[in-house]
Amino acid sequence: MTESFRRSGEYPEGDQQHSAYAQGHPQQRSPYSEQPHAPSVNPEWPPPPTHRPWQQGDAPTSLLSEPVSSSSAPAAHRRRAKGPLALLAAVAIAAAAVGGGTAYAFQELSGNDTAASSSTSTNVVPASRKGTVAGVAEAVGPSIVEISATSNAGSSTGSGVVITTGGEIITNNHVISGASDIKVQLSNGKSYAATVVGTDSAKDLALIRLTNAPSGLKTATLGDSDGIQVGDEVVAIGSPEGLTGTVTSGIVSALDRDVTVSTDESRGQEQQGGSGQWPFEFGGREFNGDTGSSTTTYKALQTDASLNPGNSGGALIDMNGNIIGINSAMYSSADSSGSGSAAGSVGLGFAIPINTVKADLDSLRSGGSDN
Repeated sequence: MTESFRRSGEYPEGDQQHSAYAQGHPQQRSPYSEQPHAPSVNPEWPPPPTHRPWQQGDAPTSLLSEPVSSSSAPAAHRRRAKGPLALLAAVAIAAAAVGGGTAYAFQELSGNDTAASSSTSTNVVPASRKGTVAGVAEAVGPSIVEISATSNAGSSTGSGVVITTGGEIITNNHVISGASDIKVQLSNGKSYAATVVGTDSAKDLALIRLTNAPSGLKTATLGDSDGIQVGDEVVAIGSPEGLTGTVTSGIVSALDRDVTVSTDESRGQEQQGGSGQWPFEFGGREFNGDTGSSTTTYKALQTDASLNPGNSGGALIDMNGNIIGINSAMYSSADSSGSGSAAGSVGLGFAIPINTVKADLDSLRSGGSDN
């Protein structure tokens, strides 16, 4: 800017500077120096520029082009592309973290039907048959077995639930207590010998294992009984009176019922060999015989699903196919003849909550509290 006001003759070294600059840049010759008849210049006016003024379309000078990277435009484009890519990556990571639960949650939210209250989010039943008794029976039935136990006092029949592919089966202690021989019949009709792994008479639980368990055993899914609510629909599967795979249904009638059962092995086998019913106390009354002086009390789920002798050790299942309880006691009124024969279920059955079972599994695998 200051050179624009230089008068002729001032700062003679400036003319030398211009000359030197021009010598260093011979390719940039002033167009004005080529005009043979250049008009005279008033000495009071500023001299014309030594270079032709820049016009639109000219290439930038080296001073302006060096700081600007030739890849600046593509870089900006790449930065803009990161937005949607980052969003897609975030969605993929979130989906991977949630996993299968996402698919189930989406199914529940987008479905037209309203699912019944469930204890867990695991859906064992196929989506097309979700919430149906038939769907639960088909999905869980292969995991329920019939147990026959023989002792010096007689024989008893109960049920069990396969919980591992290695042949571990959970059942009631009173089903196998004192037994010298145990046979298990799978849902396909094949029978296998079994041995006792551990017992807990205080909770009326026992763990047995198949001898030479076959491959491909269908295991049950253990749910979460803490999520059960009164009124939830349930399905019971067992072997009442030796009728393997019998399915009944009902609701959860009450929670946390105090049920008292006998822990005397000889008394249990005596009752099983006689009336076929396991004695228990509820509400200060005895049912199905005398429980004796050696008893234990546990919290139970109450259900109106039909339970009969032989259902003991079988499964109480929610409508998603999760095991929520192990059926353990039921009341059936005797006929009027006083013979003591059972007249069938009257809708008063009890099951040990599955969370009680899960909390006791490690102990049972180590021999149980009775060891």
